[in-house]
Amino acid sequence: MLRLRILLLLVVVAPLLAGCSDGRPKRYKVSGKVVIDGQPMKAGLVQVLPEGNRPAAGAVAEDGTFTLGSYELNDGVVPGTHKVAVNGAEPMGPTKTKWYAPPQYRFANSSGLTMTVEEDRDDVVIEIDTGGPKPFQPFIEIKGRGGDASSDTIF
Repeated sequence: MLRLRILLLLVVVAPLLAGCSDGRPKRYKVSGKVVIDGQPMKAGLVQVLPEGNRPAAGAVAEDGTFTLGSYELNDGVVPGTHKVAVNGAEPMGPTKTKWYAPPQYRFANSSGLTMTVEEDRDDVVIEIDTGGPKPFQPFIEIKGRGGDASSDTIF
C-alpha cells in the first residue's frame, strides 16, 4: 500500500517538477505593429526567420498590429537576432495582386529588416521607409495581360 501511494505521488508530482515545457525550443511572445512611411500597414504577413530554427509568422491586422507564432498561433519566437520579411500582398484573383508594401520586403534576404528577441515583447515596431512619395499608396499589379508574361502596375 505504501508503494502504491509513493507511485501515485510521483505520478502527480513529476509533471509539476518537469514544468510546462512542450519539448520545443524556448520562445518569447512577440507582438507589435508594421508602419510604412509613418502609417500602419493595412494587411499582410510578418515572417521572422531564425537561422536553424522554425520560422514564426503573424497576420497584419488593418491597424498594422501583429502577433507572432512558431508552432501554434501566438506562441512566440525563438531568441536571437533574426531576418524579417513583410509580405504585403493580397491576391485578388489569378492575375491581380494588391500590394500594401513594396514587393522587395516579402523576402527576408532583400528586406533589410531584422528583429532581436531576448524577452517577451509587445512593443515591436517594424518601420518600412519606401523612399518614395509619402505616404506609400497600395497598388494593384496585373500579371499576364494579353496572354504574355508581362506585368503591368496600376496605382
